[in-house]
Amino acid sequence: MVDVNSALDEAGLTNPRVREYVAHWAAITQPDRVEVVSAADDARLLQEAVDAGELLPAGEGRYYSRSYHKDTARSEERTVVATSKEDDRGVYNNWKPAAEMTELLTERMRGASAGKTMYVIPYLMAPPGSPLEAYAAGVELTDSRPVVLHMIRMSRVAASYVNELEDPDSFVRAVHVTGDLENLGQGTPEDQRYFATVADERTILHYGSSYGGNALLGKIAHGLRQACYDGRASGVFLAEQFMLLGITDKETGKRWHICGGFPSASGKTNLAMTLAPDAMGDRYHVEFYGDDIAWLWVGDDGRVYGMNPEFGVFGVAKDTNEKTNPTALDSIAEGTGVIFTNVAYNERTQEVWWEGMTKNPPEDVTGWQDWKGELISERAADDTSPWAHPNSRFTTTLANVPNVAGDFEAPAGVPIDAIIFGGRTSDREPLVRAITDLAEGVYDGLTLGAEATFAAEGVDGQLRYDPMSMRPFMAYGEGDYAAHWLKIIGSATDQPIFAHVNWFQRGDDGHFRWPGYRDNLRALLWLARFKDGEVTGRQTPVGVLPTVEELELDGVEITPEDLEIILSIDNERWRQEMGFREAHLKGFERVPEEIWEAHRRVSAALDAEA
Repeated sequence: MVDVNSALDEAGLTNPRVREYVAHWAAITQPDRVEVVSAADDARLLQEAVDAGELLPAGEGRYYSRSYHKDTARSEERTVVATSKEDDRGVYNNWKPAAEMTELLTERMRGASAGKTMYVIPYLMAPPGSPLEAYAAGVELTDSRPVVLHMIRMSRVAASYVNELEDPDSFVRAVHVTGDLENLGQGTPEDQRYFATVADERTILHYGSSYGGNALLGKIAHGLRQACYDGRASGVFLAEQFMLLGITDKETGKRWHICGGFPSASGKTNLAMTLAPDAMGDRYHVEFYGDDIAWLWVGDDGRVYGMNPEFGVFGVAKDTNEKTNPTALDSIAEGTGVIFTNVAYNERTQEVWWEGMTKNPPEDVTGWQDWKGELISERAADDTSPWAHPNSRFTTTLANVPNVAGDFEAPAGVPIDAIIFGGRTSDREPLVRAITDLAEGVYDGLTLGAEATFAAEGVDGQLRYDPMSMRPFMAYGEGDYAAHWLKIIGSATDQPIFAHVNWFQRGDDGHFRWPGYRDNLRALLWLARFKDGEVTGRQTPVGVLPTVEELELDGVEITPEDLEIILSIDNERWRQEMGFREAHLKGFERVPEEIWEAHRRVSAALDAEA
């Protein structure tokens, strides 16, 4: 039997409830040794991982990780929220009874860490001293050293974070066991994997993966699913899959903070890391806070505040380049300690590459391996499969982002001026529409959709709805979730403005009507000025749109025809959309009457203008 107490004593981990938890799971998973880690161990663990072949060097101070070829993404169908109350069942959260999932996963994990080290990761998903610190502490147990190294980049890791808890029992218990990846039956009826957040017990049990959101339990499982549940249970905060950025007008000294949710492939990370366009750079400075998670609460002054609970960025590599996201490239340069996962790798030169990094792949394929480790040079001439996995990633700390906000670790968070939603749509959604009514803003988030999969669903024009961009992460029912939004934001005496943005309208020939990327800042600046009462816009049934004169357009390459279209509403298309939205909402239990009234109000306004 492994000597758990000696390992905990050596690391100075004194919290008695944490010690009981570690001993309990060590007895179940049966590791050969136990090691408590902190951020101070990073260099040693990196070297150990390289020596063991778990990581490969990718240039000076950069590392490469390749996961098992059937273990390359989150698995929504195997991910569940488990509680003791069936009222927590929602359309999207794959609810299961807590007792059933705890028993099932305990049996899966029994003896599964034999021959391995159990790493104990005490972490904090908030700046120390934050008003939400009580919900931020956790301890992840994992049998994977690369998972430890990713967690050090994505969270604050040290024993002191759990030793000094006001309530020694108030930490999230997170257990990750990799399992025998080659014999888990991924994607078959015999699939052995399960990733469960036992939300009302603040326990996370993940078995059968060593990849990303399945294994970095502080990130999605705690930072989103568990925090989503905690926010409602406490009545104190919202935990959302939101980006967060700041904008400073250097001429006037004004500063705004904007957060928002975007479904997959709708530009969230690129917006979070955006810079001012060249024509506006002398006047405006954009600061990065986070690209994936924001926790929101109401401060003593009646304003909504937000923070990014993460300590790093787990970014998608595909299509990241000098045009789309130069900030991201700077944050993964040599010396940053970045870990790449499942990109193409050249073992001879230690270079990495992914689709969209450059227009074409390297011409000299000598030494290049694809994400499975197979040599590109040995491919058949007609093999055009990707070099990098479409979900390949980079993991880097926030401090590496060149325009990270100076106050990104401020315990008080930052005041939120606007909450935006944005789904990739080729029609109907204008560039930006401001929403001044709270219920209509929450309604817009609850009916957020994108075109990513609409063709596959077989209904022309129907979006794949993704409420608040939280479809894979909600911890309880959607109607109750909307009610919690109305309660939290409604308790603010100075509420942020809501808005919907869309950079993806297309012309009949397929061209994008708006140039996008750094020019998207222009829409956010208009929104901030509308909130401040400096511009008035034009009222439509679905919100207030900018006039051409109110947008700062110096340096934008766009035709007058395209500009007119993205600043207008297609009434017929919107009336069709309202029918789809009504059907979507009818699938949810306990939708607040305020949301239904918002739907009826928008529908009536569209009908009146028809």
